[in-house]
Parts: sequence; structure tokens; C-alpha cells
Amino acid sequence: METFQSKLIELKLAPADSSIMEFSGYGAVFGNIDACGDVIEPGAFKQFLSDVKSGIQNWPAMLLQHGGIDLLGLASTPIGAWNHLEEDSIGLKVSGKLAPTPRGKEVYELMKMQPRPAIDGLSIGYIAREFINRTKPGDPNRRLKRIDLVEISPVVFPANDKARVQGVKSIDEVNEREFENFLCNFGYTRKAAKTIVAHGLKALQKDDGTYDLAELKGAIDTGIRQLNS
Repeated sequence: METFQSKLIELKLAPADSSIMEFSGYGAVFGNIDACGDVIEPGAFKQFLSDVKSGIQNWPAMLLQHGGIDLLGLASTPIGAWNHLEEDSIGLKVSGKLAPTPRGKEVYELMKMQPRPAIDGLSIGYIAREFINRTKPGDPNRRLKRIDLVEISPVVFPANDKARVQGVKSIDEVNEREFENFLCNFGYTRKAAKTIVAHGLKALQKDDGTYDLAELKGAIDTGIRQLNS
């Protein structure tokens, strides 16, 4: 699963005496190049949205920070549910309702904080079904033509600025491409990410194909040294 981040542009606040905790925004913006150099094109969600309406596809989950990784599994528990998805001229417009649970209430309070919200971003977790790879310098890395959504998350960092990827997989399930994307979303160039993977991550791979989480920092440092040598 990959991620693409955008700005939460509207927060629908409930009346003071109501328990409704609704909000809306854009899960993705067309034509906006993300940290890994990909761009989502208009119509990319059309088939998925049609399949959701007909019941072929499930609605995407509402997670916090893409689910994260924790020992108790709480991070992957939904914090609410999406009730409207549509494409418009800007991108993927979404609205949803937070659950009246401790985590749902916490997120809602963070969204409506003053003088500024503590959470004001939205990010999609998706599978790229159809895309066009870059054919010449200056083009995006990929033009995403068709996307299936897995989840949509409120996130801390807004507007495609070093999108925070915490993923739904454990570190033992991460492959090289996913680790490259992880690094890109934290600000590394694609060249730097590939170097880190080539000289760091591979060196940590065990015979069973898994990795040692405690040594990941060393892997990144090794890759950076190789890049600068």
C-alpha cells in the first residue's frame, strides 16, 4: 500500500449540545506531485467509486496516521467511518464521522483546536492499479491513472509536505519498493532512497527474508554515507 497526502480544507463542527463529530476535506488533489514524484490524474478514482456504489468494493477504512504499528493493535482500529466520497475538479472529496470513542473524541478535539488545529491533514492509503512511468526528464515518476483505496487517514503533516508513512505492515513485511517510498515521504530523493536500500536494507536481510527493526537506523546511516562518498 502507498500513501498520498493532502490538506483538510473544511471542518464541520457540530453544535455544542450535539454528539455529531463530522468533517470533510480532500484525500487527494489532482496534478499535485507527492514526495516520491508521483501525481494522481483526474479520473483515477472513478472505477473504485463506482465499485463502492455497486457493492463490489468495500468502503475505505478511517484510520489515524495510516494505522501505524503498535503491540496492542489499537492503531489499526478505525476511529470512525467515511460517509461520502466523490471526485470533483480538485480531487477526491471526502466526508466522514468520527466515532464517539476515546480516540475518536481525541481526534475531533485536536481538529478543532484554536488558534490552529493540531491535526489538519488527510492522507490516502491506496493500491495503484494503472499508471504510466516517467519517459523523459522532468516528468513525474509515475502518473497514477487508476487507484483502489484501502484507507483514508487524518494525519499530522498537511499538504503533501513530507507525507508521514507509517504503513499497515510490520517491518518484517516491508519490501524494497515500500522502503524506498517510506524514505521518499520523509524527504529523501528517489536516488538517495535507492542508495539507502541498496547499501543498508539489503545488508540487514536475514535468511528468512525479515529485518532487524533495531538496526534500521544503522541501515539509513550506512546508505547516507555511501551516497556522500
